[in-house]
Amino acid sequence: MGRRILNDALRTIVNAERRGKAIANLQPISNVMSAFLGIMKHRGYIKNYQVFDPHRVGKITVELAGRIKDCKALTYRQDIKANSIEEYVQRALPTRQWGYVVITTPNGVLDHEEAIRQNVGG
Repeated sequence: MGRRILNDALRTIVNAERRGKAIANLQPISNVMSAFLGIMKHRGYIKNYQVFDPHRVGKITVELAGRIKDCKALTYRQDIKANSIEEYVQRALPTRQWGYVVITTPNGVLDHEEAIRQNVGG
């Protein structure tokens, strides 16, 4: 479960959305998961989230907005240079009109548009 914490959390969110629930509870948590949820909130995919007791096992409560169709995390690491982010996005997303690729960079966790704007890879 150690490397799949983000993937398990995203599956929990997608399953709660499909069942029509308003709230999803995520446990255990990580700092990357909190940053990822911040991007989802900024882009309007979730309403709000609260982190409870982050120093121990912790729990995150996510208020869902009903906009998530699918959300996945890659379990293997890939190095992406700043000039090849656009090519990776074209391969990863089904269409240009919707969706985001979230990348961990030296500047923090960013979506692909912000990474291109800041000219950083991950």
